[in-house]
Amino acid sequence: MSNLNIILASQSPRRRELLEMMQLPFTTVPADVDETFDPGLTIPDNIMNIAEQKARAIARKLTADTTSTAVLGADTTVVFGEMPLGKPSGYDEAYGMLETLQGTTHEVMTGFALLHGAACQTDCVTTLVEFTPMTGQEIKHYIDTQKPFDKAGAYGIQDPFMSCFIRRIEGCYYNVVGLPLSRIYTVMRDLGLV
Repeated sequence: MSNLNIILASQSPRRRELLEMMQLPFTTVPADVDETFDPGLTIPDNIMNIAEQKARAIARKLTADTTSTAVLGADTTVVFGEMPLGKPSGYDEAYGMLETLQGTTHEVMTGFALLHGAACQTDCVTTLVEFTPMTGQEIKHYIDTQKPFDKAGAYGIQDPFMSCFIRRIEGCYYNVVGLPLSRIYTVMRDLGLV
């Protein structure tokens, strides 16, 4: 559908850069929703729910015909064991998160919701990431230089210094950055949007 209008319901510069890689025209509209987890839901269900809330918040603002518009919402969290690690509230929490992840394998989950007309397709993609241990000084240097306070788990896999500590990835790299591009493209194709 060549005249499809895609709206990314996000203010994340990383998600914008990722979506640009798909070479589809889109606009970005930030979605302000409560990202608090519901303790009655699983972690994947929580992040898919938040992604859908973001997409629906933007869809409600649309005044034009929505049949030519698709809204994409997404939410990413780092999971250590059964513990979700969202965005750190400050320096100490960022340090604690990074210290916890050292020398371990953790999951990065991104839930997304694609709204098109009355249809809403949601999914959750998981990637495993293994860190090489960082020293306390290296953690401090990373936080001081990258200020990862807007990133789940207090790190960005794409950050230059972090590249020194990513031992192994199993799954989609782009999912860790913030959008599982291959899965999203497949859903768009299945819906006849691309």
